[in-house]
Amino acid sequence: MPLALLALTLGAFGIGTTEFVVVGLLPDIADTYAVSIPTAGLLVTGYALGVVAGAPLMTGLGTRVSRKRMLLGMLALLVLGNIVSAAAPTFALMLAGRVVASLAHGAFFGIGAVVAGTLVSVDRRAGAIAIMFTGLTVATMVGVPLGTLLGQHFGWRLTFLFVALIGLIGLLGVAALVPEQPADANARLRTELAVFRNPQVLLAMAMTVLGFGGVFAAITYLAPMMTEVTGYAESSVTWLLVLFGLGFFAGNLIGGKFADRHLMPMLYITLGGLAIVLALFTVTAHDKVAAAVTVVLIGALGFATVPPLQKRVLDQAAGAPTLASAVNIGAFNLGNAVSAWLGGVVIAAGLGYTAPNWVGVGLVLVALVLAVVSGYLERRSAPTFPEEPLVTVRA
Repeated sequence: MPLALLALTLGAFGIGTTEFVVVGLLPDIADTYAVSIPTAGLLVTGYALGVVAGAPLMTGLGTRVSRKRMLLGMLALLVLGNIVSAAAPTFALMLAGRVVASLAHGAFFGIGAVVAGTLVSVDRRAGAIAIMFTGLTVATMVGVPLGTLLGQHFGWRLTFLFVALIGLIGLLGVAALVPEQPADANARLRTELAVFRNPQVLLAMAMTVLGFGGVFAAITYLAPMMTEVTGYAESSVTWLLVLFGLGFFAGNLIGGKFADRHLMPMLYITLGGLAIVLALFTVTAHDKVAAAVTVVLIGALGFATVPPLQKRVLDQAAGAPTLASAVNIGAFNLGNAVSAWLGGVVIAAGLGYTAPNWVGVGLVLVALVLAVVSGYLERRSAPTFPEEPLVTVRA
């Protein structure tokens, strides 16, 4: 594995910890600022919307900047945002810090995916992207549980300082190991935007929004669901997040392996399986063992969609991969924002902490329908070659 790919993975670890660590701390943060759990959930929604806006904005502004400098700039934003969140005296200022950190997310993963793809041969591109995203999955296994543990024992503010330190280490890793890749002198924002006229690009991004959004509908409210419905102690949330991270890790590797061979069938299987598991979670959430197993499956099936969806966008947007890749990362987070908000709505309506699972089921099923439509359109537009006439050789 190229060392540069390892550096990208390290940066992804910092960003992944930033994104997910708030999930295990929602009750503590809500208590600190005297707000409800659905209101505290806005820290997830706000971060996700910041990614959606920041992905095209930062990528567009950096069209003429080298990819390495863009990656370093994004990690610097990440560090700043986490420091603001750690010191925030009010909920509004903490939310602002989350948004600042989120501006780095889409551009880092979007540009990082392109850089990762250039470090290996074309037939290994999805695998390279999966390796970079391993940093995100390891963050859910190590960074997020450790941050949750720190927050529960020493206060959640220390958690965000810890995340800022991770971001700083990631920045130093990218600075030392990622080679310079000059900006494309011929790049034009108008040319990059033209790729979004491709219906297959739009379909892939819609699948991203809805498919991964289904995961976050359930996981955003994992802590209150597990403590209030399943009956786990608050301290158990840490190892439940480790299980979720293990699922993420396994799903990422599986998705990266099979996306290079059978991309669309992989999406059909993972999206269908995810819808079933989310539906079952409304039942298994009432049993400790079954709930723990389900958390692993949600992580595995959810993240198994990431490498194929990202590769699908890169394949369909070959003329403008950087912006399309970054916007698709924003699409993941748009799904997170919408699903987290919808999950808060159904909880606030009095439907209970398992109700967001049904929100996830609906989102994933729509994503599955779009995947089937995309595959059908691709097969229909594939060129057909007439059979060559048999040539009879006469003696």
